Amino acid sequence: MLSKNQLKRFTKLKQKKYRDAEGLFIAEGKKLVEDLLKRGAEAECLVTHQDKEATSKYVQVDENDFKRLSSLDNPSGTLGVFKKPQDDGRSDGWILALDGLRDPGNMGTILRCADWFGLSRVVCSQDTVDCFNPKAVQASMGSVANIRVEYCDLRAFLQEEQLPVFGTFMEGEALEENPLPQEGILVLGNEGQGIREETAAVIDRKVKISKHPLAQAESLNVATAAAIFMAALPTRK
Repeated sequence: MLSKNQLKRFTKLKQKKYRDAEGLFIAEGKKLVEDLLKRGAEAECLVTHQDKEATSKYVQVDENDFKRLSSLDNPSGTLGVFKKPQDDGRSDGWILALDGLRDPGNMGTILRCADWFGLSRVVCSQDTVDCFNPKAVQASMGSVANIRVEYCDLRAFLQEEQLPVFGTFMEGEALEENPLPQEGILVLGNEGQGIREETAAVIDRKVKISKHPLAQAESLNVATAAAIFMAALPTRK
């Protein structure tokens, strides 16, 4: 069983400052936990409150203690405390950049899509939501362990990188009009405000997803747009 100190320590991981200090994050649900283990993620502790899951691999706690650890409205009964993956230095092909993204569900979905389309690196502005937020981890379906995610001064990063920078805008050049190069940086903005002005100032080329003439929707969800843009990127060999 968990000690009182462990329970207190792991419960604090709901907050970013403690995740950063400990280098740990929580993933909930047996499928997600097992998937992270298969991907090579290192578990600090695996926890359950279900008798049938109480094996040598899982530590059993009572339901009340499990609810203290969980961030879900309806806890699944299984969670893992994992060590944050180490930066492996991968940075080939396209880089995805996120400018002020705030919704953890969008973050997780974007990481899952990046994993699917073969991107290995995501660079975020300092005010972008934490990729290890429990909801982001949940939405990533384990892909948070496969993608190199870093937080920095995004404008400075874009200026220093020797790669063409593409920004997603409503008034940009249609994706199908000109082929994209084999490598570059694709910038996506905040859900409501888009890419901020200071970031837009260092973008080389504005691109957009063409809207059907009969469409009534004003815009696309940023995670949906990210998937469409990533699908259009040249395939990595």
